[in-house]
Amino acid sequence: MNRITNPTLAAKVTTPDRAAEHIRPGDTVGMSGFTGAGHPKAVPAALAERIDAAHTAGEDFRINLLTGASTGEEVDGELARVNGIAKRAPFVSDPALRKQINAGDVEYTDTHLSHLAQQVWFGFHGSLDVAVIEVAAILPNGLLVPGSSVGNNKTWLDLADKVILEVNDWHPREYEGLHDVYYGTKLPPHRRPIEILDPLQRIGDPYLRVDPDKVVAVVQTSAPDRDNTFAAPDDASEAMAGHLIDFLRHEVSAGRMPKSLLPLQSGVGNVANAVLAGLADSEFEHLTSYTEVIQDNLLRLLDSGKLDSISATSFSLTREVAAEFNRNIESYKGRILLRPQEISNHPEIVRRLGVIAINGMVETDIYGHVNSTEINGSKMINGIGGSGDFARNAFLNFFVSPSTAKNGALSAIVPMVPHVDHTEHDVHVIVTEQGIADLRATAPNERARRIIDTCAHPDFRDRLHDYHDRAYARSTTARHAPHLLEEALSWHQRAATDGRM
Repeated sequence: MNRITNPTLAAKVTTPDRAAEHIRPGDTVGMSGFTGAGHPKAVPAALAERIDAAHTAGEDFRINLLTGASTGEEVDGELARVNGIAKRAPFVSDPALRKQINAGDVEYTDTHLSHLAQQVWFGFHGSLDVAVIEVAAILPNGLLVPGSSVGNNKTWLDLADKVILEVNDWHPREYEGLHDVYYGTKLPPHRRPIEILDPLQRIGDPYLRVDPDKVVAVVQTSAPDRDNTFAAPDDASEAMAGHLIDFLRHEVSAGRMPKSLLPLQSGVGNVANAVLAGLADSEFEHLTSYTEVIQDNLLRLLDSGKLDSISATSFSLTREVAAEFNRNIESYKGRILLRPQEISNHPEIVRRLGVIAINGMVETDIYGHVNSTEINGSKMINGIGGSGDFARNAFLNFFVSPSTAKNGALSAIVPMVPHVDHTEHDVHVIVTEQGIADLRATAPNERARRIIDTCAHPDFRDRLHDYHDRAYARSTTARHAPHLLEEALSWHQRAATDGRM
C-alpha cells in the first residue's frame, strides 16, 4: 500500500543518510516519540553515523534534542553512543544517555510534560531548526496521519524551519481517525478555555498539518516501536493495588465520587499495571481514563468492558499486545483518542474532569514531600514526566512505592527528602505494601504519624518515630514541621557511603 499519496511530498522521498544531512552541528531538533512509541526509526541512526564521522575527523558535532518524552534505542541510544547530544528535554529513559547526564556531559532540562511545547513557543529554547516526525501516512491533500503517539509533534511541525518526515508502514493505515489534534492553542494574552467536558470529547482534527514548503525530506521505514516489558505483579504491587482499590471503595461510599469513579490516570510501571489489573477484578464498571500513556492493562480493561474510553497521547505496550492492537485497531475507534501532550496533560482539563492520578515515587519524607526523580538528591533517574501535571490538579492523587528498596537496605519513607518534585501541598495519599496514608486536610505532624504508622516498613518505623519525637521535643518554637537539621539527611549519607540507611 502506498503511504505517500501527495505528489509534492512523494517527490521528496530520499534515504535516511540524505535526510540526515539537513541537520547541522548545534541545531535544536524536535523529534517525535513518547514512551518509546512513535519515534523516528531511521534518520537518528543516520545522523549518529554523521556525528561519529565528524568526531573522528576532530570536528565538534552535537545537537540539542527535544521530544515528547522518552524515545527508543534508535534515538536516544544511537545519539548517546556517539556523544551526539549537548542538551536534552523533557524526559529520558535510555541508560547510556542517563549515564552521560549524570556525568555532566549532557545538559538535561527536567520539564513537566505539559509545559515543554509552550516553552518552545515562548522561545525559551531558542529557535527550532529541524523537526523529525514519524507518521503512519501522508494523504493526497498533504495532511499527516499520526501513528502510535502524538506528543509534541504538532508544535514541532508548526515551529521548525525544516521538517523531515518518516512514514512508517509498521503503523496500521487504519490509525486514521484515532487522533484528536487541537489547533486552538493561543499564547497569552489571547488564550481561550479548552472545553473538554468528557474524556472522549473531540475538539480538534484527526490529522497533523505541515507546510509542504518546509518539508526537506521524506523517508520510508518499516520498524516497530520500542518493545516495552512489564514484570508480572508481585506480592508488594498486588498489596498496593489492594490498598488503593479499597480506598476508592471508601470514597464512593462517602459520596465523593460515583460508582464509575472519576477518570483515571496512571503513570508507567509495574505498580500502575497491578492497580489496573486489580480494577479488572473489582466491582467498578463504566470506568473512563484521561491519561498520558496507554499500557497493557489499561487496554485490557477496555477489552473487558470495564473501561468505556481512554484519552491519552501515546501507547506503551509490550510487543505481543502491540501486535494484537495493530490487528484489531478498527475495533478501538470511538473508544480511544490520542491527543497532543499539551492537551492530554493540561492542568485545566485535569482539574475540570476531576482526574484520579496514580504515580510512582522514589521516596517521601515524613511530612509528605515526594521525590520522584533523583537518587540522593543528585543522580537523575528519568525525569518528572507528567506526574506533576496530574498530581497538582487531580481531584485525588496517589503516590505509590514499595516501602523499601535494595533488598530492604533503603527506606522509601525518610526523615527529609534531598530533592522535592511534589510538595506536601500537592500530595493527597501515600501507598506502600504496608498500608495507605490519607494526608488530605492534615497538619504536618499528623501527616508524619500517619505516614510512619501505615506506610513505613517495620524495620524503619521505630527510627522514624524516634526522629520525629526528638525533633518535636527540641523545636519548642518551631513545631509546625520540626526537623533536626544536623541529621535530617543522615539516612541518605549512610546510603551513599555504606549502601544502607
